[in-house]
Parts: sequence; C-alpha cells; structure tokens
Amino acid sequence: MGLSNLGIFHTLIGIIAIVSAIVSYIKFGKINLAVLSGKIYFYCTVVTALTALGISKHGGFNPGHVFSILILVLVLVAYFLYLKKIGNNRSRHFENFCLSFSFFLSLIPTVNETLTRVPLKHPLAKDISDPLIGKTLLILLILFIVGSVLQFLKQKRINLTVNP
Repeated sequence: MGLSNLGIFHTLIGIIAIVSAIVSYIKFGKINLAVLSGKIYFYCTVVTALTALGISKHGGFNPGHVFSILILVLVLVAYFLYLKKIGNNRSRHFENFCLSFSFFLSLIPTVNETLTRVPLKHPLAKDISDPLIGKTLLILLILFIVGSVLQFLKQKRINLTVNP
C-alpha cells in the first residue's frame, strides 16, 4: 500500500469521519452538529483535511490539496452557521449544504484511493481514469443531489413550523 505514518493516521481519522457522517445521515437525514456523530464528523474532517495537506503522492501542491482546503472551508463555514443557530433558521439550509458538500467532496479522493489500492495485489481500478471510478462517482453525485434536495425540503418544513 505504501502509506506513510501521516497517511495511515489521515486514513484512520478519515474513516472515522465518514462513518460518523453516515450514522448522522441515517439518524437525522443530515450531518447534525448538535449530536455526537456530527461533532465527530466535524473534528475528524478538520483533522483529515489538515493532514491531507502534508500528503503528496506526486510531490508538491496538487488537486487533492485543493479539495482539502475546500473541505476545510466548507466545514468551518457550516460550524459558524451552526453557532448562529438561534433566530436564523434560513442559515440551516446553507449549513446542511456545506456539510453534505464537504462529505461528497471527501468521497472523491476516498473512492479514487480505495479503488486503486484495494485489494492489495489486484486493485479494482487501474488508475483515476478507470470507468469504475467514474461510475462510482456518478452514483455518489446523484445521491448527493437527491439528498441535498430532500434536506432542503425537510429544512423548509422545519422552518415553517418554527416561524410560520
């Protein structure tokens, strides 16, 4: 596999972030920063994004670093919006979107790295241009779009009941 110690740490924390996001989606239909699974997602994602900046398979600044910075900005904006929760229900739409988009973006390198490394001797995909990676990412994009629309509609109903 050829992972550095930083790469191993990054991967383990990233897996925890992904699992906690999935748990939050199952329980609440969104990444909910008010509960433990949402908090774990937030903190693990921050650590994962920061550690990704120290990892470079090809040397130097690369698209993976751009993803890390964007993901970090998205979760920090979502956290800021979460803190402004009282009396500002419209910001919940943006909070939900930022967290979901950060999750979707984190899955792009995750899919690429996983499919090009697993199983060890005969990975499922040869490289980033493999059709399996493209199809998997397309499915994730569709799920992200559908999920975002459902989150928006659910939050709209919540906002109407809180502020009729």
